[in-house]
Amino acid sequence: MSEPVWVGVDVGGTKVLAAVVGDDGTVADTARRTTPGRRVDARMVEDALTEAVLAAADGRPLAGVGVAAAGFVDAAGERVRFAPHLPWLDEPVRSRLAERWGVPVRLENDATAAAYGELVLGAARGYSDVVTVNLGTGLGGGIVIGGRLYRGHNGMAGEFGHMQVVPDGLACACGSRGCWEQYCSGSALERYARSRDADLLNGRMVTAAADEGDLEARAAFAELGHWLGVGLANLVAAFDPEVVVVGGGVSEAGDRLLEPARVALGRSLVGAGHRDIPAIVAAQLGNTAGLVGAACLIRDEQAA
Repeated sequence: MSEPVWVGVDVGGTKVLAAVVGDDGTVADTARRTTPGRRVDARMVEDALTEAVLAAADGRPLAGVGVAAAGFVDAAGERVRFAPHLPWLDEPVRSRLAERWGVPVRLENDATAAAYGELVLGAARGYSDVVTVNLGTGLGGGIVIGGRLYRGHNGMAGEFGHMQVVPDGLACACGSRGCWEQYCSGSALERYARSRDADLLNGRMVTAAADEGDLEARAAFAELGHWLGVGLANLVAAFDPEVVVVGGGVSEAGDRLLEPARVALGRSLVGAGHRDIPAIVAAQLGNTAGLVGAACLIRDEQAA
């Protein structure tokens, strides 16, 4: 009989990605499904999760599953209280999935799970005080204080994307206006690019065009990087981290995004000339950080 496997699954606004995760963080046997949308029955999302998890396991028994969800996960890790891009609304997701799969399940916010992955296996290894920011469809983040994840009283710390950076600004899916993710996310990048060149339809096209030297695409990244740095100045002022780790698909642009962020951070941070400004570095685990972190969380939880 095959050895049981640990599976991590990342549930975002557009996709469900599951994979078998080795003890060293190696990702294998990935399976992807489309997220059904936010205006459907919540069980449809769980059906997509189940399909992806079972496809990744490919007949092998499950040791446990870590679920990284794009939403507000409560302090007990039991319920998704609210998800701007998913239909879960105060849903007992962990217990339903544990009963359905018959194995231990750890439910965690996707960006918090990604922070754990970077802490134990990625760019945050060796640091004690870290802020992570994940740029995907929206913007999420994680906080590490004294070498441990900080989740807050409600379990909802790190929802940086919904900090207001522009009073009465752009409408956000969360119901508010002027949220940071409206100015700093994959969706924002696409909007910046299309405002300059209507043929730049999605993030991949913008990245490819920027790689080929397209000035409009590069300007879109510069604008995104500026807003990244402006928001980070608030986080650095609040948490005073040793390092800031930027992940998510958009971060693959590297210094094209991070260099304007460093400039904006230096200009926006209070007392910048009288303190150590933390380095802004790219995440090492890429788009798999959330599922790797979730798998590590359930593995470490069961080992404790």
